[in-house]
Amino acid sequence: MTAAPAATAATRPAPQWTTLLAVLGIVYGDIGTSPLYAFKSSLIMFQGIRISDVEIMGILSLIFWSLILIVTVKYVTLVMRADNRGEGGILALMALAQRVCVSPWMRGAVALTGIAGACLFFGDGVITPAISVLSAVEGLEVYSPALKDFVLPIAVVVIVVLFAVQWRGTERVGRLFGPVMVVWFLTIGLIGLSQIVVHPYVLLSIAPWYALRLCIVYKGMAFFVLGAVVLCVTGAEALYADMGHFGARPIRLSWRFFVLPALVLNYFGQGAAVVSNHAVLRNPFFLSAPHWLQLPLVVLATMATVIASQSVISGAYSLARQAMQLGFLPRMTVRHTSSVEQGQIYVPQVNMLLAVGVLVLVLTFQTSDSLASAYGIAVTGTFLCTALLAAIVFRRQFHWSRPLTLGVFGGLFLIDLVFFSANTLKVVEGGWVPLSLGLGLMALMTSWKRGRDLLLARWTADSLPLAPFLARLPQSRTLRVPGMAIFLTGNPDYVPTSLLHNLKHNKVLHERVIFVTVQNLDVPEARTRMNVEELAPGITRVILRYGFMESPNIPRALEDLPARGVPFDPMQASYFLGREVMVPGQAPKMSLWRRWLFLVMARNAVPATEFFRIPSDRVVELGVRVAI
Repeated sequence: MTAAPAATAATRPAPQWTTLLAVLGIVYGDIGTSPLYAFKSSLIMFQGIRISDVEIMGILSLIFWSLILIVTVKYVTLVMRADNRGEGGILALMALAQRVCVSPWMRGAVALTGIAGACLFFGDGVITPAISVLSAVEGLEVYSPALKDFVLPIAVVVIVVLFAVQWRGTERVGRLFGPVMVVWFLTIGLIGLSQIVVHPYVLLSIAPWYALRLCIVYKGMAFFVLGAVVLCVTGAEALYADMGHFGARPIRLSWRFFVLPALVLNYFGQGAAVVSNHAVLRNPFFLSAPHWLQLPLVVLATMATVIASQSVISGAYSLARQAMQLGFLPRMTVRHTSSVEQGQIYVPQVNMLLAVGVLVLVLTFQTSDSLASAYGIAVTGTFLCTALLAAIVFRRQFHWSRPLTLGVFGGLFLIDLVFFSANTLKVVEGGWVPLSLGLGLMALMTSWKRGRDLLLARWTADSLPLAPFLARLPQSRTLRVPGMAIFLTGNPDYVPTSLLHNLKHNKVLHERVIFVTVQNLDVPEARTRMNVEELAPGITRVILRYGFMESPNIPRALEDLPARGVPFDPMQASYFLGREVMVPGQAPKMSLWRRWLFLVMARNAVPATEFFRIPSDRVVELGVRVAI
């Protein structure tokens, strides 16, 4: 009997319902809760004007075509094809685009674009929990105006609890995410449908003429409206970022046949409710539901917004780890919260910064309407960066013709640019928040990258090449002592500074010496973990490779050495590390403010022993002063 051929992309079996449930819980939390505030924020632009069918139908048409063009066409149909060995997200796309770029300046421009998109995503990670939780809890005020004073305290408590339990991971609570989101989408879809039945002509808004009519009637004011309409596509980036967890097909299926219909029904239902009763303008989402359902809907909405916040927070953890592995952030503590799922991690430093940022926003802006001004610019900025990087990948890797690339991605870029420009008009009202966060993070990431590059260049210039050192070693009569020494080095072709300092001060070399170099690749996971090479009797070079979605664990990786013919006893091994003490140089190659940032980050970086999971009782650190 011959073995069955492996399933290809074309013959891959349909995703199991459990996978589709997980997709609904993890991927669609953010965009799934946008009906809470997107339509209401768009209508607020017409304050002081008697709302008529022109405004309602125009906004519904803009929302519908935004969902179709940005989410369905751009992300679901096109961008999700550009996967980096199955992984998605702005940094994965950046690594993919850099790989197909030849010129150094082009690679630098791609890196800068990817960093900008990543920084804006972090800004999104701060704003999403704030606006989502606030908009959900504000339903209490709709149910009973007497509960207005409880909205802010309850939102603060929900956010504090949300961040306080992050260290436990999402493995257990994640099982509830999918069913809750199924109930959420079914509920909002049925509520919308019940209103559409009363005023079915709102479905005519599917025609783009109504969006065009709104722009013709209001001209410049319609430009402001676009800044609020874009809130309906917040979370579109998550579809691409979470592709590595579930694959593209389950995400596409759940969007096209479940999430998109539910969202469209609810938005159109809110429009029908406003047509029926203009008093609904106060909060179209909650007031379009029957009074008896409003309180349970507040509870369900709060659960859904917590899920939406959780997905963005988890995405921030993953993005931070990717940035560390790609050399754009210093080492931070990464804790794995699941023994089964590698992607479930917890980064305490990122969690603390996000928690503080979210609470500051909630206490400063206090209402979801005020926060809406701060939201759109982070989302649309990421859209622009993704469109640019995707155009490069489709042109170079998929060999699209130049006219086709310009026609497709040029058109999508123009749409993103219009939305981004509309949101720049709200900088004073709150758009400065994500811009400030993004610029601050860009300064940190570029300063760290520049500092590490200068440090590597300085270390290479001062280091001794490994080949001549090994050639002279037999004649040097260096005393060999029992034991195994493991020297970590960033460049496998040069002698580690820790070894030179050990020879200088202790005048001995261990019988067994292992040089270990950890290489961070621009792919999600390394296909080949270890490369072993014997350089001289008793001296071995080991190169360990890790992708940007993996966390290094040197002791565990070295346990495979006996299978490759290299004796290794973890209880007899001593790890020698060089601790770099950086000081300002006489002729610095960095500006003063960049150098200050770099030195602050370097002093607060997680030690290499903790990051590489090396037992602290088996480490010998030898310090060296480096001027930058």
